[in-house]
Amino acid sequence: MQRIQRICCPNCGSRAERHHLDLQELTRTQCPTCDYLMIACSRTGRVIEAYAPGLYARR
Repeated sequence: MQRIQRICCPNCGSRAERHHLDLQELTRTQCPTCDYLMIACSRTGRVIEAYAPGLYARR
């Protein structure tokens, strides 16, 4: 089963999604605005994969 939770992105503050993948025991957090991604084990909390690009400076 997969549950989707709407959250604020921890990288840029925009709207992001957290997917709870119960069968794989994973939690995937992703933001389409800044391309943030974090996949963690939902049982242990260990990070499996993470990508958090820097924010672009406003000109």
